[in-house]
Amino acid sequence: MNNQVKVLTQTEVQKIEAIEEGHFNDFKAKDIEPKKLSKTISAFGNASGGDIYLGIREDNRTKTKYWEGLDHIEDANAFLQVLYSIPQVESFYVFEFFQHPSYNTFFLRITIFKTQAIVPTTDGKIYVRKGAQNLPVDTEEKRRRLELDKGITSYEDEPISQSRISDAIDSEVFRIFMQQIVPGANPEGWLSKQRLANDNKLTVAGELLFSDEPQICLPKRSSIKIFRYKTSGPADRDTLDGQPITIEGCAYHQIYSAVAKVKEIIETIKKLGTTLESIQYPEETLHEIITNAVLHRDYSMATDIQIRIFDNRVEVESPGKLPGHVTIENILDSQAARNPKIVRLINKFPEAPNKDVGEGLNTAFAAMEKLRLKAPEIVEKDNSVLVTIKHEKLASPEEIVIEYLKHHDRIKNGLGREITGIKSENSMKQVFYRLRDRGFISLVRGDNYWIKTDKFDELASQNE
Repeated sequence: MNNQVKVLTQTEVQKIEAIEEGHFNDFKAKDIEPKKLSKTISAFGNASGGDIYLGIREDNRTKTKYWEGLDHIEDANAFLQVLYSIPQVESFYVFEFFQHPSYNTFFLRITIFKTQAIVPTTDGKIYVRKGAQNLPVDTEEKRRRLELDKGITSYEDEPISQSRISDAIDSEVFRIFMQQIVPGANPEGWLSKQRLANDNKLTVAGELLFSDEPQICLPKRSSIKIFRYKTSGPADRDTLDGQPITIEGCAYHQIYSAVAKVKEIIETIKKLGTTLESIQYPEETLHEIITNAVLHRDYSMATDIQIRIFDNRVEVESPGKLPGHVTIENILDSQAARNPKIVRLINKFPEAPNKDVGEGLNTAFAAMEKLRLKAPEIVEKDNSVLVTIKHEKLASPEEIVIEYLKHHDRIKNGLGREITGIKSENSMKQVFYRLRDRGFISLVRGDNYWIKTDKFDELASQNE
């Protein structure tokens, strides 16, 4: 057992008391039955994870917190035993003991991370967190939904009763694919071997990849809708410019068609600089985020991908929650393909849209940084993932240095590189030199740090 204990300050106590019980936090009295704790462990593990505070009771009516801590940390053994007894959360939790500064009692914080497997309670029941509730997964339909959300099963393997294997064999996209990738192969045999067809029916993956019009058999769940709103505010019907554009076709063509159309619309948006200038977003960012939406969306949900173009941002909303153990926090470092067949086979196409598998979002973020634009924002909603690409400039290195010196007397090259993200010492020197040449800072030789000049206050006031 981890017996290290952190003694809280009074300020830290107040911060904990301010935490609201909800989707990511739950407070439990010390007299809860240990096996009942597994209900919350199951719910958090099957949702987005969360923190359990054991030894702090919350009044359901007033939301007031009452510190009813453990007298000894060994009193938590029965609760930790429950945690140890659920193999599905192994490696997906951490715990820590805290001591109240006045009462000298202890509480235990258990952090449960989103898991790859379905997490049951100690008596085999399954729950999922929704708001401040632990909701039972007590029907086959609910369990199926949870399996799809976690990527344990994939809707891409479902056979489509209305489809025919000829939807693929007779399509132009399949003909080109077979000629370039597997020339000489028997088309029907190849589709069956790849588990894309069975008993003369295509699976969802087979239809999406190789049918010229998968929307016929997969209506409302295989198109991309593009909306243009002439506003920087929220979307509403009054600011919608014309009719929504629908992008159809196989997944490969959809990606490239959607990126081209979005780019075309964006280039018509003007912003006022010294003259009216076209808005610019890096094409790599648009391509990678739209590719990600098409390849990783939940095709079991009867709703289309939506791309909403505003005066100051682009929103890409993809149906389905993040798959497997992927969370907003680890999305750039983790991989979990909801549709592994689609991801693998589309990578074999000429000019594959997912050329660098697993690096798409990192490429999107890096492209924004090159243009000194703010990084995309990713939000997981109840039934979708929303990526917002804002046309907001990052502060220039000079602006970052100025902001720092508003509150500090001096700055060195190393600190300048740390706060601006500049890697090169010489590049950082050039930032300082530009500010020096304008008379705003001066170098203290010997100690090699920069200080503000009398003219700095004038510059600072201009930037307020």
